[in-house]
Amino acid sequence: MADLDHRLLMLIDDEPAQSRLISALASREGWRTVVVRDAETAIATLGTRQGMQLSAIILDQWVPGDDACTLIAELKSRRPALPILMLTASTSPLLAVEAMRAGATDYLVKPVAPDRLMHALRSATTREAPRDELAPLTEKMPSNPDFESMIGASPNFRKALAVAAKAARGHGPVLIEGESGSGKELLIRAMHAASPRAKLPLRMVSVAGIPANSLESLLFGHEKGAFPGAFDRQVGALQHCDGATIALDEVDRLPESVQTRLLESIRRSDVRPIGARHSFRIDVRVIAASNIPLQDLVAQGLFLPELAEVLSATRIVLPALRDRTGDIPGLTRYFLARIGEQPGLRKLGITDGALSLLSAYDWPGNVRQLQAVLFRAAVFCDGDALTSEDFPQLLNILGTGSSTVAGNPMQESSGVMLYTPDGNLRPLEEIEADVIRLAIGLYRGRMTEVARRLGIGRSTLYRKLSELGIDNAA
Repeated sequence: MADLDHRLLMLIDDEPAQSRLISALASREGWRTVVVRDAETAIATLGTRQGMQLSAIILDQWVPGDDACTLIAELKSRRPALPILMLTASTSPLLAVEAMRAGATDYLVKPVAPDRLMHALRSATTREAPRDELAPLTEKMPSNPDFESMIGASPNFRKALAVAAKAARGHGPVLIEGESGSGKELLIRAMHAASPRAKLPLRMVSVAGIPANSLESLLFGHEKGAFPGAFDRQVGALQHCDGATIALDEVDRLPESVQTRLLESIRRSDVRPIGARHSFRIDVRVIAASNIPLQDLVAQGLFLPELAEVLSATRIVLPALRDRTGDIPGLTRYFLARIGEQPGLRKLGITDGALSLLSAYDWPGNVRQLQAVLFRAAVFCDGDALTSEDFPQLLNILGTGSSTVAGNPMQESSGVMLYTPDGNLRPLEEIEADVIRLAIGLYRGRMTEVARRLGIGRSTLYRKLSELGIDNAA
């Protein structure tokens, strides 16, 4: 591994503008870049003194075209330990599968955000190799933007969904807090789809990847000549979203100056572009997402308390996956079913040992990371079901003893805990309540289906919900 201050990147790209951009982005974190413009030169470079110093390769799929995967395999055969990232304009899952099977470490869709590129390079070259493989992949399978796409039966998760479903019908600001990968973006899209504004577009703005001066202009707009480089008038995102919804991802990263302006716009329901003499009335719903509790930032003096209060008119907290491990079996089967529908893949089962292994991990990347790990395992699985051996990185992190829970009375069966921490059986009433919650989550609140699968009538189901104190919306 090259020293962090002397990392060398080989970029296989024949587009000068893109090459300059990627080289400039990489240089911000200490990378030096050597650009080659064709496959032959790339292969030849590997054998040079400079090639021996490479820490990573980025390959634009456009250069070798249909032979991109062949080139990846050739590069990998010559330098097996060298991370290879493929850059492509295609969103085809089949291409992602083929690239990974050929040896690609990651798969980046153009135009790639600067933060995404840097994260991919860091993940590919960090020394903690087993954890690298658990970094979220860029392939994103299409998902239905509704509450039925939110899989889970744990009480804390169902409570968050119930609050979100009620808030979706309103027009006021909403704050969604939760760790990265916990499902905030999916929840935002589900709320928008269920809202009175659903017929209008949802505008997603990722705060973290935009410089402060550019972010202010993007949100509020600017007049021609408002600042050096403002050659034309620009309408801001808030004004563009008049009558619709704007989602601010990682709102905790808002610069203080932008926080103040956003607070004023929300309070007055207007927006004043940079350099403008007057404001424009707007009707915009603001949904903010934060990886960090805003009140923690307020306490540290890093976030305006007034803005935090306004955004928190409705506050939803999505639990981390480690706080709802009983949902892992259901999520796993749901993701495997969707993965099996992708071109080049097939539907797979999963063994109890593999489920136990997945449940033993703490998932710092949450649901997004679980999906990525399952996708990678499915790509390379030769059998009909995933086993513990299909998750070598997890086995390496947790140890082979985690692949089985034989003799452990605390094993979860389909997400329902049967035993108390002291090894005794839980009361039947508690187990029954958990099974019903599991069924509600698994069948996405369709109570007729829940009753049918449990083998009871709808009236019996609703009576049990009342007796057991289960909210039928949760």
